[in-house]
Amino acid sequence: MKQTSFGFHEVTPSPQEQAPAVPALQSHIPLGEPETLPVPSPAKQSKSPKPAAKHYHGHRARLRERFEETGLDGLQSYELLEMLLFSSIKQGDTKPLAKALLAQFGSFAQVLAAPKQRLEEVPGCGPRTASFLKEMQAASILYAKAQVVERDPLSSWSKVLEYVRAAMAHNDKEEFRILFLDKKNRLIADEVQQTGTVDHTPVYPREVTKRALELSACAIILVHNHPSGDPTPSRQDIEMTTKISNTLEPLGIVLHDHIIIAGSGHVSFRGLQLI
Repeated sequence: MKQTSFGFHEVTPSPQEQAPAVPALQSHIPLGEPETLPVPSPAKQSKSPKPAAKHYHGHRARLRERFEETGLDGLQSYELLEMLLFSSIKQGDTKPLAKALLAQFGSFAQVLAAPKQRLEEVPGCGPRTASFLKEMQAASILYAKAQVVERDPLSSWSKVLEYVRAAMAHNDKEEFRILFLDKKNRLIADEVQQTGTVDHTPVYPREVTKRALELSACAIILVHNHPSGDPTPSRQDIEMTTKISNTLEPLGIVLHDHIIIAGSGHVSFRGLQLI
């Protein structure tokens, strides 16, 4: 200690007291519990476990292999549908969507026949997938039609029924179709004449006759659908068929049959002896 000019005595600090002050660290950790921040070296870090494989990994290849081995008979409807969906949905499990579509519309054929807008209402079925399903329906109808064009419709009646069922059975509106045949009963043309409401299609015998003459048809087969699902002919169906037959007969044009197609089956006017 030494005396200064002001009369105060200056105390010389000890070496410990001369050390610069260090501000205290703020900590929320309770006293007595030291904070630990382990930082393992990169060489010692353990690798994270690989995620478990999804249950559907490899499913597409297995499903395709089964189809190659067994064909259609080896697949259920939902499996065929999910396999077709591979084309529009490149990754992921398509089985839930296939089952949802079948649950919504009832059958494989009804899924393909459903309007595009209604398909898009099913969760997971976007515009691309809905368009793909409509393309599949068009392909199936074209295939069935080819079986009729390449044969005599009257000698391959089952093929005619397969075709008109594919084309009309699940439509949500009535449609009136005519198959025009030549003198050897080969198909000249297949035309939709009228499209109506859910329970009625206006058909005019004069228009049917006019078109048959334009095509030089020697015979025709009438076909229309019942969206209600019941193919039973109505009184209007019977009366309309009789008028068309009576109009064609003087011209030498034969009405072979009138078929009503519905979801539950079909009826033949000739089979019911209504022609």
